[in-house]
Order: sequence, then structure tokens, then C-alpha cells
Amino acid sequence: MAAESFESDSGGYAPVPPRPTGLLDVLSVAAVVVDAEGRVVFWTPQAEELFGYTADEALGTPAARLFIHPDHLPAVVQLFTEVLETGRSWAGTFPVRHKDGSTRLTEFRNMRLLDDLGDVYALGIAADHSLLQRVETDLALCERLINQSPIGIALVDPELRFLLVNPALERIDGTPAEDHVGRRLMETLPLPDIDTIVSCLRQVLTTGTPLLDQYHVGRPPADPEHEHAWSLSFYRLEDPGGRVLGAAISFVDVTERHRAAAEADRARRRLALIADASTRVGTTLEVERTANELAEIAAPELADVVAVDVLDSALACRRMRQPDNGPELFRALALKSSYPSAALRAADPPGDLAAYEGDRLVTLCVHTARPVLVRHVGEDDLRRIARDPEATSLLARAGVHSYMAVPLIAHGEVLGALDLKRTRNPVPFDEDDVVLASELASRAAVAIDNARWFQSVRNTALTLQRSLLPDHPPHHTGLEIAYRYQPAQATSEVGGDWYDVIPLEDDKTTLVVGDVMGNGIDAAATMGRLRTATCAYADLDLDPGAVLRHLDKITCDLEHYIVTCLYAVFDPRTRRCHIANAGHMPPALARPGRRPELLELPAGAPLGVGGIPFRTTTVELGPGDLLVLYTDGLVETRAHSIDDRLNVLLGFLDEPRRPLEETCDLLLFGLRHPDDHDDVALLVARVL
Repeated sequence: MAAESFESDSGGYAPVPPRPTGLLDVLSVAAVVVDAEGRVVFWTPQAEELFGYTADEALGTPAARLFIHPDHLPAVVQLFTEVLETGRSWAGTFPVRHKDGSTRLTEFRNMRLLDDLGDVYALGIAADHSLLQRVETDLALCERLINQSPIGIALVDPELRFLLVNPALERIDGTPAEDHVGRRLMETLPLPDIDTIVSCLRQVLTTGTPLLDQYHVGRPPADPEHEHAWSLSFYRLEDPGGRVLGAAISFVDVTERHRAAAEADRARRRLALIADASTRVGTTLEVERTANELAEIAAPELADVVAVDVLDSALACRRMRQPDNGPELFRALALKSSYPSAALRAADPPGDLAAYEGDRLVTLCVHTARPVLVRHVGEDDLRRIARDPEATSLLARAGVHSYMAVPLIAHGEVLGALDLKRTRNPVPFDEDDVVLASELASRAAVAIDNARWFQSVRNTALTLQRSLLPDHPPHHTGLEIAYRYQPAQATSEVGGDWYDVIPLEDDKTTLVVGDVMGNGIDAAATMGRLRTATCAYADLDLDPGAVLRHLDKITCDLEHYIVTCLYAVFDPRTRRCHIANAGHMPPALARPGRRPELLELPAGAPLGVGGIPFRTTTVELGPGDLLVLYTDGLVETRAHSIDDRLNVLLGFLDEPRRPLEETCDLLLFGLRHPDDHDDVALLVARVL
């Protein structure tokens, strides 16, 4: 019989209807006691609900008259007699007549009772058979579902101690079910965010609102090498009366979905990395910068430590010999780490040359022209990666656990290798990483190949250019002279800018600055031809305008070339300077005590246009006067107007007495930018 409670009512207590609190209440289990004569002496409210008779109707009435059908009476009397005489209990299903006349199958448990006087009674425990059968079916179904389900299921009490764990959860955390019971979640679940799970459970226990599909990732003891993912849901458990019994947790293994999503994300990041490399690698025609761009792309997305090493023979554009098992000489071009690491000290600093024996993995990579992959680096592998024993020790200290070297191949020629190491990233390199690294290396190798050949041609042109320019001209009467030639940066080729200082008879001096429109070896060669012609015409002691007319005729015979030139002759006896201009930038004049200015000269047409006369202008120069001749690469930029830049030039000439070498450096430093795309010839002369 369900317990009855009382609540205060104006100083007294009134009964409160009982609430269902357990399985017996749900089943509405009835209890009936009959004496030896078969009369009902105890009748519970559940019996009234089950059989339809009130306690007043049942008590004192023979039980057989109430709910036994006459056809069944002999069998009931026999069972009743056996229970009372032998004391053996009886259990089974029996048809019972309800007060409303219907017959209902009822589940019975009968047993004998003795009181302190020795009187004998029979106790009957009864429940509706169909209801009991349904509950048994539900329980069996729940048990099967829990035990055979691939979903991990756990029940915990309000203190978050395990009450039940199914076999699926056993497989997840690697702990037998019986070892869970009584232990807390933190002691068994292998999830790194267990504190979050505990917080979620406490929230569910407090609010009663389920939390569904909570994503959690971890490495179960049964498979510690791989990451698994689960979708967790949390529900509060209550009895029929609303009392909180604890919570249920379901673990749905979503590892395949997690891995598929991770692989898709990884593929997206790889595509993004390749797309990024297509715009960031090879932005210039500089070998070192291209190598650094490759290293910056690869770290940390692909590796923790990245090095780019190119064969010294490839940098020198020498023909590669047939691969053999011998050593190779590498020049380190780039080194990048995603964080400070001892592995940096084990690598060759950029710019250094290092010889690697034939048994080293990087040498094997360039000899075979195939990637070298070491998923799990061992002690022997470290010795084949490092250049010497000290570097081996540093790599071990840095925690290098996975290694890969990918050849840099362009137009069928192996240029060097992309060297990749993982230290902090726990995932070893795999075949997908090899494909990605090979793609990055292939793109970078083409850029490096273009840059090295360009650098070779540029160096040749620069050597030619410098060989054609005057070297330490002799002392010139009445003038102090300084000059500079600065080639364009590696993003552009050497141009055809030149200067010249030519001594003439009667202590006169010719000052020349010119610019061949174009670049490369052809421009340098054209500049050399024009410089030679200029020297020849200067010896004839012609008027500057006449010299430019002769040079114009020569330039017209040179295909596709336009040249600007400024030609000046200074006579120290008269201190007069005769100047003619062929489309060139105006010279600057700085006089002591006066503001610097640009000389106003007839601009004239560039050489090579043909048929345009050139006029000569005479300028009086006094002691200390500073004449500055230059090519347009000194002042022209893409971001500023030419007038603004010329004003800046004049601003740097505010002190004409400054040493000439210092003046040259000041002009180049103040007006040139490292990324300027044109070369510069600068000639500065001061009147003594």
C-alpha cells in the first residue's frame, strides 16, 4: 500500500493523496489477505482498483464469492488448501471476475502467513496481467536496446556517479561496465573537455531541459593513435512522482563524419594553400626571395620547420652531371620555423654552402628526383637528415618526429630540395602531404629557375655595363668629380644608363650622361657603342650640339633604340660650361649662398628620332659651383609627380660645399627606393 502523507491544515493534519513514486505504484500492485475460512481480512486501495470492489464490500466476504468464477472454484480451493497446509507459495496467471462482470487475467503471487497466535492466513499479491506483460516487454526491450545498441549509454545519479553502463560505452572508454558503477565521470571518460560535460550534466539536472548533439573529440584508450568524435546528448531522469533520479548520457560515434569533415576541411585548406602559393611565390626574379616565399607558405601550414636548399651548380647555371652516389654541394637559400626551435640551429643558415654526403636523405632526394618520406623518424633517420653529429643532437632535442624532402624540378632539371620537418605538430607526414609539397615545390622551382637564369643574364649585363663605364678617371683641371652607377633591383634588368668624363686639349673636360631606353645585354652593348662614339667625337673638339647631331645619326642606324643624352664641355680658363641636351633630364646647379636650381636648357629630341637640331647653351660657373648630371632613374617614380621629385633633388643640394662622395650617397639614399625598377647614372662636378 502506498505510503500516506499529511500536511498542516489550520493546526491539524489532513491526508494528502499519495503520488506514484515507483514501479509498484505504476503497476498498481494489489495486496489481499484471506483467513483460513477464505474471508477477506485485508484489502488495499490497489485491490479496489484491480477488482472493482471497495474495502467495505470486500472485507469479511469470502474471496471466492467476490472474484472466482464457479467453474474455477475447485481448482482455487485446491491451491488455497495446499498453500495453507504446506506453506509453499504459488505463482501464476489466473482469470478473475471483475465487479463489472468481466473476466480479467491477473498475475498472482500467493503465500502463507502466520500471526503470533498461530492463526493461518493467505496473502495474495496481484497485478493486471496485460499491464505487467507490457511492462515486462518494455523492460526487456530497454535492456536489449541498452545492451545491444551501438550507441554508448550511461546512467548517472545526481552526484554524477555511474549507475549503469552499456557494452558500447565500455568499448569507448576501455573500462569494464562493473568498474564504472559508483565512480564519477572524471575518473573514466577519456575526453579532454570532461569539465564541459560535467557542467552540461549539472545544467540538465537543474533545469530538466535536455542538451542534444554536443560535439566532443578525444582519443579512446582502445585506439590512442587516432582521434575519435562523439555526439553526446544529456537527459534528466525522473520517477513518476517527479523526483530526480539522475541523468542519462548517450554517446553516438560520429568519427567517420568527423574524419570526412576534417578531410574536406583539409582539402579546402590545401587548395587555399596552393592558390595562395600561386600569388605569393615567384613575385620577383630574385632566387633568395622566391625561396623565402616558398618557406613562408609551407610553415606552419605544412611543416613546423622548412628549409629551401639549392644545388650550387644549379645556381651557377652549370650543366648538371649525371646523378651518382657522391656528395652534393648545397647553398641554403631560406629557413623558416613556425616557432623558436633548436632545429633552426641544426639547419644551414641562408647563404651558407654545405656539402652533404651521398647517404643523406636530401642528397638521395636530388639524386633520384623523387620525394623522400619518413613518417616516423628514428635515431638512424636523424643521422641521415642532419649534416653532422651536433646537428643530429639538436634535431633530437627539437623533437623532430616526421620528415620529408621534395625535389625542386624545373624543365626536367633538379635544382635542389624543399626540406620539411614536423616537431610540434603531432601528425606525421602522409602521402597527401607529399602531393601538396610536390605541388608547392613544382611551382616554386619554375620561379627559381626563371630567377636564376635571369640573375645569370643580369650579372652578365651588369658586368658588361660596368666594364664599359670609366674607372677612376684621371685628375681634371679646375674640377673635382664624383660619380655613381647603381643598377636596377633584381625585379628588373640592367639598363643602358652611362656617364663619362673625357679629358680634352687645353685642360677642358667633357661631362656626359646618357640613357639607352631598354634593358639587358642589348641595351648595355648599345650604350657601349654610343660611349665609344662619344669619346671619338669629343676628341674632335666639336660644339656639344654638333656632337649630339653625329650621335643622333648613329642612333638612327640602331634598330628600335631611343637614347637621351646630356653633353657638356667645361673650360677652366674661362669657367664657362657649354651644354647641349637631347631629351634628357635638366642638370641641377648649386651655387654657394644661392638656392639650387635646374638649368633651363632647350630640351631637344632624344637621339634616334632624326632630323632635329640640337642647340648649345653656355653657363658661367664660379668657384664652388656644383653641377649635377643624372639619369631619370634617380627622380622618376610611379607614385610621385616629376616636379615634386625634382624639388626633392634640389633640397638635397642645399649645401654645395658638402664632400662630393657624401653628396652622391645622399642623393642615392634619399631619392632611391629598394624596389625602384630603373638604373641610375650620377655625375657630380664642383668647380675649383
